[in-house]
This record gives sequence, structure tokens and C-alpha cells, in this order.
Amino acid sequence: MHKRTHLTAFPCTRCKGRATSKSVISRLNSEAKYKDRLMPVLDWIGKKAVVNHHQDVPYRLIHCDSELSAGDPDSGNLLVQGDNLEALKALLPYYAGKVKCIYIDPPYNTGNEGWVYNDNVNSPEIKAWLGKIVGKEAEDLSRHDKWLCMMYPRLRLLRDFLREDGVIFVSIDDEEIHHIRILMDAIFKEKNFISQLIWKSRQNKDNRNITGVSTDHEYILAYGNRLRGDERNTNQYSNPDNDPRGPWVSGNMVGIATKDARPNLHFDLVNPFTGINYGCPNMGWRYDRKRIAHMIDEGRILWPSSPEGRPRAKNFYADLKEKFTGFSSIVGSEIYTRNGTKVIDEIFGERKFDFPKPYELIQKLVEQVAEPGDIVMDSFSGSGTTGHAVLSLNAQDNGDRKFILVEMDEKIASEITSERLRQIIKGYNRGGDPNKPVEGLGGGFRYCQLGTPLFNEFGDIDAAVSFPDLAAHIFFSETGTPLPKKADGSTPLIGEHKKKLVYLLFSAAEQGFAREDAGNVLTPDVLAGLPPLPEDFEGSRVIYAEGCTVTADRLKAENIVFKQIPYQIEGS
Repeated sequence: MHKRTHLTAFPCTRCKGRATSKSVISRLNSEAKYKDRLMPVLDWIGKKAVVNHHQDVPYRLIHCDSELSAGDPDSGNLLVQGDNLEALKALLPYYAGKVKCIYIDPPYNTGNEGWVYNDNVNSPEIKAWLGKIVGKEAEDLSRHDKWLCMMYPRLRLLRDFLREDGVIFVSIDDEEIHHIRILMDAIFKEKNFISQLIWKSRQNKDNRNITGVSTDHEYILAYGNRLRGDERNTNQYSNPDNDPRGPWVSGNMVGIATKDARPNLHFDLVNPFTGINYGCPNMGWRYDRKRIAHMIDEGRILWPSSPEGRPRAKNFYADLKEKFTGFSSIVGSEIYTRNGTKVIDEIFGERKFDFPKPYELIQKLVEQVAEPGDIVMDSFSGSGTTGHAVLSLNAQDNGDRKFILVEMDEKIASEITSERLRQIIKGYNRGGDPNKPVEGLGGGFRYCQLGTPLFNEFGDIDAAVSFPDLAAHIFFSETGTPLPKKADGSTPLIGEHKKKLVYLLFSAAEQGFAREDAGNVLTPDVLAGLPPLPEDFEGSRVIYAEGCTVTADRLKAENIVFKQIPYQIEGS
């Protein structure tokens, strides 16, 4: 471990001073004994500057580009181009606590600067960000320090998106696995650790490694609620005797315990209908006399016709308490990196992106967590593999899961990520060969970019924010859907969604001053002058303004919710 990136520990009431990393390791090996005394933490140069940085990232507006979008615009899928730290903060007002599954494939920090994502965390953008946030200390950072500075605020924001029953998956390899495990324990809590999955990413051995070891695997960390498990194979269940209790499978009744260990399981078993005695196996029976008596009464035993046979139990599918088996920690059997590369080559007809994850691997993870209608997020989306996985899974089970992807690089986002999604949505010719058509998966997505910061340093609406910008932000955060058409300010009614009318009283030139003559105060006269309600409307009205002089009783009587600008705008 790098000498400046190290384990430390919180002092406890029973110990004086700070424990060394050696003592931390020994205590971790005896967790049951010391779990109430010490919690290991990770320290690195620049940590103090970034540990709360997520709170200082400005909220930015999000603008959708219809020309770069594709398919059904109302599918609920988003591809956001921009720095993922700022993009996550911009998305937070809309999706906080709503995402069921997060998958990220961050840079592995291998030291490779020739890769498209600059895996040495040494890109001009990251260097400039570190210099701004960390200060002069940034000049002395190791690549591990830089990587941790980059990852911490992003992981911290991702935590705020997860539902209580959600799960986050993080792909990583040996380079940073030891650091990110402790980072994830701190941010997502050690008690929420699910598993350190292993993916055999390489099909053939790599003989170029100077260590003499071919590293053929990567890791996928899982934190959160739980995984569903694999669906149990039901092909073995049948009902040859038309048992009214449904399909069944025969099960072994022979035990595994010696007579000395479990004498109550060692006895002769006799068929009460034929009198055939099957004796007692060397290791006894699986069930005691009382349980077998119940099984006989309920017709749950299959009796052999000769005493040399062994009775077997009828196990009914309907009696299964769990319809799923455990999810193997060895994930993605025979799904290799080359599978992901092959798909990219087939979509574009040439090599456009190096080392993409296979969408089948991500699909296996997503289907463990996300049910139809759930939201899946990937803030390091690269070539769009997670979006591909979600669309593929939806096509497979007719689901309507939504994806939110964030891609930093503008060229990759517009030329690779969005183009890949566009092709798999509408269909494409494999490798450009018209004789090898691939059917489209359907769906769609909106291509979005980050706009101006919503608030200035004083917490007021930024002067550059226009009425249409603020209206789009408010409507999306209030309803969860984009405005159907751009609001031009000609009317305070900006949109309707599911029995909710949303209004905005806002003057960009007069913001910050709650004055009636500025038109940004909800007064009785302004309320009376609002556009007439739709016929038979029985919903609520939500009105955003910088001030309100209408009495609370009248607001309640007319089913109006007043929200003050800027304090009650989501993201303020």
C-alpha cells in the first residue's frame, strides 16, 4: 500500500491513542471480539478537501437535445453528457432515493494513460479539478490519492440516489480493491456489504505478466439490501400420477448421521401397506419417526416394490418456501471482455471503444435487483453497456425499467454512447452486413447536457437562469416528467401532470425581491387572474413564487400548495 494512503483507526473508549494498521488487521481478524471497539478508516492526501465536497457542487440545469435523442422520448431513459459529479448533483432533485440499482465501472487506476479514460487519473480535467478543490497539496498526490479524491464525492452522491431496498455494484480489479472496500464500508456502511463477486473476464491466459501470474478475473462489489438469487430450475418437477397437490420431485430420505450422533434417526422403516421392511441405512434416515409417520399419512413417500430399494420423499413445488436459489459469487460464466468488444464491433462495423463490459454481465446483475418499472443508474457509462443491458432485459420480460446514464466525454457520449443506444433501439446490421440484420429492442432515451448553475453563491436563482429554464426544472422535480412543451412565460401555468397543475410566478429581472409589482408574489388578485381551471378538474394546484399574501385558509380551501422561491425548489 502506498505510504501516504493508509489505514488508520478511530480511537475507542478503552484504547488510548491511535491503532496502527497492523493492529487494525488483527482486530479485523477477530471482528466478533472487537467489533464494538474499533472501526478501520482510510486516510489519504486530499481527503479533508473532498470528504464534504459533494455538498458544495452546484446544482445545474439539464437541457435535453431532441436531435441527439432517439426512440420513444417518454420512455423515461436519460443519457446525460457532462462531468459525472456535476451531473449527479443536477439529477439529485429528481431521483434522490428513487434508484433501485446502480452499476458503475470507474477507471481502475492501472497507470495506463493511453486509454480513452486515462486510467492514471491524470487527465487535464481531473488535474484541474484536483488543483481547484485540493489546492497545493494536489501537486504531491500519488495516483492512489488522486483516484480516491476523484471517487469519494461521486460515491457519496450516488448513495443519496439509492432506494432503501436498492443495491449498488462497483466493478474494480486488484489495483484499488483494497482501498474501495474500505471506502464503500464507510459510505454505504459495512453492514450493507453483500458480496465481493468475482468475474472471470479473460478467456485465455495472459503470458505477458512479469509476475508469472495471468490475472483472469475482476471483482464486482455489491452493497445494499440483498440480491434476488437465481430462479430455481423447475424442469425436474412433474406430476406423472396427477397428484392434486401439483408437480413434485422425488427426494433422498437417507441421512448423514451415525447412530452414535443421532440414534433417533436409526430405525427400521416398514411400508404399512405391504409390510415390506426396508431396514435402516448405515447413516440412518433424514427424518425421525414422527416426521415419517406424518409423511405416510399425507402420501408423501414413494415405496419401492422390493426391500432392497430405498423409499424416497415426494417434494412438491408448491411447498417451496424460496423459489430462488443463491446467486453464485462467481458471476458471468463464459461471458468475457471479448464478448463486449465483439458487440461494439458488430454495432459500428469497426473498433470504437476498448474494453467495454459485456452487456450480458450487467444484465445478470440488473435482473438480480431491478423489477419492471425500477430505475437503473450508471454514472460512468462509457459506451452505454448498462443502457444496452436494461433495454435487453426489458425486451426479454416486457418490462419498463428506466436507465440514467452519465458520460463525461462529449465525443464519446455523442458519437459512441448515444449512437450505440440508437442502433440497438431501432435495429442494425451486424458488422454493417445487410444480410445479418439484428432486430431492434425498442424503447428510447433523451440526450441531455448540463446547463448553467441554478443558484448563485448567495443561494438565489442565478441571473443567467431564464423563465423556461426554471420552469423546466420545477416541473421535472415536481412531477418526475419533462415539460411537454417549452414554457415561454406568457402564462404562469407551466404544465399539468396527473391531476396536478404547476404554476410559476417568476421574473428573471426582478428575482430576489418579493414585490407585487414584479409579478413574483401570489396575491389574491393574482390568484383570481390565473388561467381558468380545466372543466371537472379535481386535482391540486402547486404555485411557485417568491412571496405569498393569500391566507392559509384560502389556499387550503382551494387545494393550493404554495412553494417559495428559492427555498422550496428541489435542489436549493
